[in-house]
Amino acid sequence: MQFSHIGVITDERKEGEIFVEATRVWVTDFAQHPFHVEWLRYEPDSPVTGPVRDQPHVAYRVDSIAEASRGMKVLLEPFQALEHLRVGFYESSDGAVIEFMEFDT
Repeated sequence: MQFSHIGVITDERKEGEIFVEATRVWVTDFAQHPFHVEWLRYEPDSPVTGPVRDQPHVAYRVDSIAEASRGMKVLLEPFQALEHLRVGFYESSDGAVIEFMEFDT
């Protein structure tokens, strides 16, 4: 498991946003931010609800989402976010929102 970024919810448009159709959210490229911040701006009709939509998250790059998330509460089932990237959102035992990112190799 390797730290990737933190995700912060915003209502403001941010430069360089890209649209993730599966969740109807605009995201910025955390790799371009000096502190690895990903800004998320949800469309009103986004199917995402609850902690994933309302709270910041911490993201980790993992070899296997299934292995990394074992025993954790599922907040958002894994989905194809980008062409070579699957992500899933989970809740840690203390209530933090965690994103696991699995890249195709």
